[in-house]
Amino acid sequence: MFADSIEIKVSSGKGGAGCVAFRREKFVIKGGPNGGDGGRGGDLYFRCDNNTHTLSKFHKNMHIKAQNGVAGEGSNKTGKSGAKEVVIVPPGTLVYDAESGELLLDLVEDGKEVLFLKGGRGGLGNVHFKSSTNQRPTHAQPGEAGETKSIRLELKLIADVGLVGFPNVGKSTLISTLSNATPEIANYEFTTLTPKLGQVDVGEFDSFVMADIPGIIGGASEGKGLGLEFLKHIERTKILLYMIDVAGYRDMSEQYETLRSEVQSYSLDLSKNYFAIALTRCDAIGEEELDAKLAEFKASTSLDLLKQDLDTLDNTKPYFVLDISSATHHNIDRLKNYLFELVLHTRGSV
Repeated sequence: MFADSIEIKVSSGKGGAGCVAFRREKFVIKGGPNGGDGGRGGDLYFRCDNNTHTLSKFHKNMHIKAQNGVAGEGSNKTGKSGAKEVVIVPPGTLVYDAESGELLLDLVEDGKEVLFLKGGRGGLGNVHFKSSTNQRPTHAQPGEAGETKSIRLELKLIADVGLVGFPNVGKSTLISTLSNATPEIANYEFTTLTPKLGQVDVGEFDSFVMADIPGIIGGASEGKGLGLEFLKHIERTKILLYMIDVAGYRDMSEQYETLRSEVQSYSLDLSKNYFAIALTRCDAIGEEELDAKLAEFKASTSLDLLKQDLDTLDNTKPYFVLDISSATHHNIDRLKNYLFELVLHTRGSV
């Protein structure tokens, strides 16, 4: 089960109570106080982990608590501190205050651990309260309560390349062909109901992450279809690959203009990201028909179908426009290499 937003409660540990105790020693009459302090309550941390991809596990644990501190003991023994609790979340997780809506944490860096709630202090034992006028104190402090907060976790996937297209244009087939992702593939619209991440290997040592976003339709930025629910998952995506179906019933230029318009309506910043265009399902039509459709697409969109030079890259135009077929693997290797060039450019490696 995929979950991209969930409300839970988190608590740090309560401090242990101080101890009321007195020495009991042979030949020592009415020994003095020696009650130890309580242990500190456990802190609560958040840790970002690349091996986690969903928030669904929190459905089974709606209140996460750190361990309480142990009470002090006689002979000035301090109680054991409570163990810290580490809440592991996937990269791209936002932590909001459930009541105020304030953004508290933005977790994107793998392995980073952030203190969120401090545990309560342990209470002082009665040894701290002896004085010249009170040589036999019979009270100690209770442990300090931990902190509790209601929060909302929201996941926004982090990927190098995000696939954007109408339903049933071959996004799932492409990501399963290029990467280790295994999405459901079927010949009907809205097959993919949840975003999928896949790692695309380039050679032995290089790779990039690709995200398959559920199909966007006209009006998605206003809440139609599945688009609004999942458009947020491409907010952190560095590169958009618009997938245009050459064999579908929708006009190619109409698909392109609608997708660009929906992304721009949702986020102006996102629409300024680098992008490219893949013309999918080219195996479903003949070469002459494909050439005619490419010429029509170029004329109606005023786009240059040649690949841009990285040194003079213009983010208002596609880096490349490439006809592909995941079924026959036509231009699939070229697509992967072109995308990796652009990924390296966005990473500052070129």
